[in-house]
Amino acid sequence: MDHTTMKAVLLAGGLGTRMREETEFRPKPMVEIGGKPVLWHLMKVFAAHDVTEFVICAGYKGEQIKEYFLNYAAHNTDFTITLGRSGDVKFHDDHLEREWVVTVVDTGQGTLTAGRVERIEPYVKGERFMVTYGDGLADIDLGALQSFHEGHGHKATITTVRPLSRFGLVDVDGNGLVTRFREKPQMEDWVSAGFFVFEPDVFDYLRDSDEKMLEHEPLAALAAEGELAAYRHDGFWQPMDTYRESQLLNEMWEGGEAPWKVWA
Repeated sequence: MDHTTMKAVLLAGGLGTRMREETEFRPKPMVEIGGKPVLWHLMKVFAAHDVTEFVICAGYKGEQIKEYFLNYAAHNTDFTITLGRSGDVKFHDDHLEREWVVTVVDTGQGTLTAGRVERIEPYVKGERFMVTYGDGLADIDLGALQSFHEGHGHKATITTVRPLSRFGLVDVDGNGLVTRFREKPQMEDWVSAGFFVFEPDVFDYLRDSDEKMLEHEPLAALAAEGELAAYRHDGFWQPMDTYRESQLLNEMWEGGEAPWKVWA
């Protein structure tokens, strides 16, 4: 199978309750880093690996995602419009995303992640496809991920990372004396970073799943059957779960230190 024809399914419908400062007004994937939605940054990562067909699972405030892509050129280039002649718009420079194929699907307001994926089945029917969260950025080698998936022959692959601890650690000896501080060390455990690769059979595990999280029953069932492999990503990964994390990502971008910027 040609890697480059694989579609990326982006989960962009959730409430984002831990970022209420931002998500009161917009869906979390539309929160901006350096003036562009985090969703755009994620899509640029995929496009850098020649994945340019996207299925976006919209939900909460999904009309903003629809509007963004419907008016993409207007959002991203200068234009001249003759008022009163709505068809008469001239865009002045090309944006680099002109070959992207973007399908925006309303997957429901309160649908959980498994149900959102189930609902986009018509758009990836019979194909191997990727799924990830619309708010997690990484410098992941998607070609290596796809090759790993093809190599093991199972129904699903999950990408795992070893995150930094959210807390500094304090080591204490037997006498109760502090021996050292470790400032936010890398953890020993691996966690899910999204970036799944799924065979079409995975839909069999997603039936009637509006009330289910993708990483609960469906993936647990695949794992129990020995059908879920883990691709280990050693590089950068950062979800944007909190307002603080959005500030962190913006600081990295503005400082020219954004490891996920793998495009030219």
